[in-house]
Amino acid sequence: MNGGRKNPRVLIVTPEVTYLPDRMGSYAQYLTAKAGGLADVSAALISALFNQGADVHVALPDYRAIFKDRLAPFLQKEYRKLRQTVPDSRLHLAEDRVFYYLNRVYSAYYLENTKLSLAFQREVINNIIPRVQPDLIHCNDWMTGLIPSYARKLGIPCLFTIHNIHSVKATMAHIEDRGIDAAEFWQHLFFEQYADCYEYARESIPVDFLTSGVFAGHFVNTVSPRFLVEIVEGYHHFVPDKLRQELINKYYAGCAYGILNAPDPAFNPRTDSKLPLQYDAASHVEGKRFNKRHVQQQLGLLVDPKAPLLFWPSRLDPVQKGCQLLADIIYHLISDYWQQRLQMVFVADGEYQRVFRDIVHFHGFQERVAVCDFNNALEHQCYAASDFVLMPSSFEPCGLPQMIGPIYGSLPIVHDTGGIHDTITDLNTRKNRGNGFLFKYYNPESLRWAVDQAMRFYKRSVDTKAKQIHRVMEEAITSYNHANTAKQYIDLYEKMLRRPLISK
Repeated sequence: MNGGRKNPRVLIVTPEVTYLPDRMGSYAQYLTAKAGGLADVSAALISALFNQGADVHVALPDYRAIFKDRLAPFLQKEYRKLRQTVPDSRLHLAEDRVFYYLNRVYSAYYLENTKLSLAFQREVINNIIPRVQPDLIHCNDWMTGLIPSYARKLGIPCLFTIHNIHSVKATMAHIEDRGIDAAEFWQHLFFEQYADCYEYARESIPVDFLTSGVFAGHFVNTVSPRFLVEIVEGYHHFVPDKLRQELINKYYAGCAYGILNAPDPAFNPRTDSKLPLQYDAASHVEGKRFNKRHVQQQLGLLVDPKAPLLFWPSRLDPVQKGCQLLADIIYHLISDYWQQRLQMVFVADGEYQRVFRDIVHFHGFQERVAVCDFNNALEHQCYAASDFVLMPSSFEPCGLPQMIGPIYGSLPIVHDTGGIHDTITDLNTRKNRGNGFLFKYYNPESLRWAVDQAMRFYKRSVDTKAKQIHRVMEEAITSYNHANTAKQYIDLYEKMLRRPLISK
């Protein structure tokens, strides 16, 4: 990556990260702070850049309690040494007491999250950017939403990535009280109302952090191409109008892209230590049969490796994940496919967990349906054991289960939206292509239709199914990986570094 410059210096600003290369600092592998997919894609990009020899730097909050929890007991006394080593490396920890005692990346309280965001951005703006002097800055999500405005003031190209449609707001007075000199770059912030005067705006007009990142960023990306198009075309009512308009502006200016995230590399049946029996595309028939029997025994289901098993891996949230669609049809599904011994496993928390447990108890489906709290090891085992993954989401900025399922040979039954649209196509055995079963209309009847299509495939001959699943697994492991994701970000960096900037 050069973009016409010799080894440009890239600063990645993220509130979450995993899997840092250990050569970046003495204890880099222990600096893990994860709440979602942002952590994995940040780590993949950092690793790809670093392994290419790029001058990559990372700004991360100093989550002291989280980092110490990650250290093995015999290493905890070495934390002071870690603190002395990291500042000399490419890892730049933003220090503030507000981070020190957190046991997770984000708070459950809105005002606390605003405080976290401002403390992080203050350190990046006041200390880390001047120390690193980057040629390009890559910011991620609302926690970094003010930094693109500062980057624009400095004339540094800045990419802003939207992982989730979530934001916080604060007045410039509040921002400045937390140690950020917003007066320096206030013209590049996005205010809830038009602001033509700093003195008036300072006290009375809130700044939207997420929309500021989009407004000021030189380039913007979402975590799937289709979700970006859906926002621009007005598919989703939950996207604020002003945010949508700013994305429209970037999109038609050629400055907005969609880049898919990829699953955690730990999701690979060939190397997955959580599985009773590891397998690959060539050995998937026996591997999945063995893992299915194990899960059935573990969860008290009817033990039958020939029984079709459907797996629900997403949180049981009726706003996004579509669990109410399944609740409407689950009785008839289990009943209509009773002779085929259809089974379902839920490994997920959420408000609809109680609904499904009540259905199971009322109808006596305990040998056919298991509803479990989220458990990481069980999640991996159910991908390996299942034949199909259920994901009838109403929207998906990216989605990961629909990519993980095919890696394990479990075919997705999914609603055609967002990142699902970009990753899943209808299975066609005659043309030897496709990797799942999609439905277009968001209602219980369409979900039932898609399940019926999946069950029709399940009744095909063993050889036909094995051939298709072998192909799907090989295609998935090649397509859904962080190397592909990182390459797209690197290509965008190069484009940004070649593009002349508008004057400050």
